[in-house]
Formats: sequence, structure tokens, C-alpha cells
Amino acid sequence: MNIRPRRNRRGSAIRDMVQENRLNVSNLVFPLFIEDGQNIKVEIPSLPGIFRFSLDLLLKEIESCYKLGLRNFILFPKIKEELKDLIGSYGLDENNYYYKAASKIKQNFPDIVLMSDVALDPYSSMGHDGIVRNGLIVNDETVETLAAMSVIQAQAGFDYLGPSDMMDGRIEHMRIAMDDAGHQNTGIISYTAKYASAFYGPFRDALDSSPVDLKDVPKDKKTYQMNPANRREALLEAELDLAEGADILMVKPALNYLDIISDLKQNFTVPIAAYHVSGECAMLIAACQNGWLDYEQAMPETLLSIHRAGADIILTYFAKDYAKLVLGHSL
Repeated sequence: MNIRPRRNRRGSAIRDMVQENRLNVSNLVFPLFIEDGQNIKVEIPSLPGIFRFSLDLLLKEIESCYKLGLRNFILFPKIKEELKDLIGSYGLDENNYYYKAASKIKQNFPDIVLMSDVALDPYSSMGHDGIVRNGLIVNDETVETLAAMSVIQAQAGFDYLGPSDMMDGRIEHMRIAMDDAGHQNTGIISYTAKYASAFYGPFRDALDSSPVDLKDVPKDKKTYQMNPANRREALLEAELDLAEGADILMVKPALNYLDIISDLKQNFTVPIAAYHVSGECAMLIAACQNGWLDYEQAMPETLLSIHRAGADIILTYFAKDYAKLVLGHSL
């Protein structure tokens, strides 16, 4: 045989030399959960190893990540029930603890990348990403609220805003509002192809943000999140977001949508992100805890598959553990 591919696999140095894809810690974003209070550290039952922190302990968590070389974070707030209402008004309160926490984090760690969550579901008594009127999630009124929210978040110091709502036209409204307020340098990492997936459960447990089950109010998010059966529609969403001013396009979830990640990578020149969501991570954790898989082997392989599909940036709950492995730390 003249062609023997195994020649390029016969030793570790050779395999490293010809390796096609390399995943660096700088490609990863670590999701963080915060709640108001002091000395709070609560493990998410459906996502073992991931915690919800008060700001004092969250700063220590970020410091430990920083020492591992992890510099990129996205921050999600848990909001008290008494602060929620039908229009998510606490999201427009400049004294919102979430915004004050972001400012404090950037003061302590000015060179990290800090991303936000732009949506109404943390603040809505209905648990939806938009305002509910007469049983419908209304688009345009929601977009106006999100644009106002984006200005406050930019002022708080977030480097990138992450609109996770999937309302039509929100990128353009956010961009115009931020530019008019002097925040031209604040970026938008758009949840471009966010699917109505079954894999968000542990995340909603972490923030208590599931849609309510009431008559005449949708108890799912299928009227604004994408149909998992659709592929071409993701290209339309990407074209719109890019034209409206998005700096980074995101696919969510990641593992079950590797084809969508690949499509966006092949068709657009901006960075492509993928959110390796809570349910995807929880499945792997459960398999490893049962001894069916080896975590130190399966976890990096999983992340590499997302990167290989085309994701330049991966939001994953495994980011800290991956950073430890790269430095040779035991898990």
C-alpha cells in the first residue's frame, strides 16, 4: 500500500504535529450564576459542581478561575420573586444588584471579558423572555424594553451583551440605543439560532425562571425560540442579526446542533459561538458519576467536537475543569 494514514498516528509527537484542531482555554466562556446577598454558595442539584454565588464569594470564584488562565465569563442573575412583575421592570432599574455586581467585577478584574444576559425571563413573573399581553408574547414592546436594558448594561461595564430572547429586530434596536448613549464599543454576542430545546432544565432550576403554567399563557417558548427541526432558518436569523449589528453569532444548544454551527461557520466571517447548555453537561456528568464514562477523557472530547464543528467560542460549564486539565491539575 502506498497510502498508509496510520503513519501519521504512530506516536504522540507525530499525532500532535498533524493535529487539525486545538482547543485553548481562551476559546471558552464560563457561565456564572449570582444572587443577591452575602456568603451564599448553593450547588445546582441538577448540575453538580456548578454553584450560585453571592457577589462576595463570586469574586473569589472568578479569582480562582483567573489563576487557571480562564478570562471569559457570562453572568446570569437569580431574581427574588417579589421583584418580578408582568413587564420585568426590575430589569430597567439602574440599582439592580446584577448591574452593580457587574461593575464591581470589572473593577476587580478589568482585563476579563464579561458577558451579560439580555432578556426578561429573570425579571418576569411569567417566566418568559418577552412581555405577555392577552396570552401572547409581544415582540415590539419587548424589543423597546430590551433596548433600554442594553444601555443600562453597557453602562454597568459589560464587554458584550447577550440577547437571549429571540425577539425579531432586537439587535438593531439595541445597537442604535447603545450607540446613541455613547456605548459604541460594547459588543453584542447574539443568540442567533436559539432552539426550543429540551436541554435547558438545569439552567432554569438554577435561576427559577421556567415559564408559568397558566391558562391562555404559553408554558413553553416555541413561539419565539426556533423549531429543532429547522436548519435553513438559522441562516436567515444569522443574516438578520449580522445586518442589524451583531458582532458574534451564537448557536444554542451545541451538541445536538453541530450542523448549525458548521453552517454558520461556512457562511459567515464573524466569530461563531456555541452554548454547551446545562442539560448537555448534566448528561455527561451523570454518566461519569455512574462510572459509564471517564470524565477526564469524555469532557475534553466533547468540547473538541464543538470546536471542530466550527465554534470559535464555547460557553460551557466545563470551562474551569478544562482549564485545570490543561495545567495538569487533577479533577
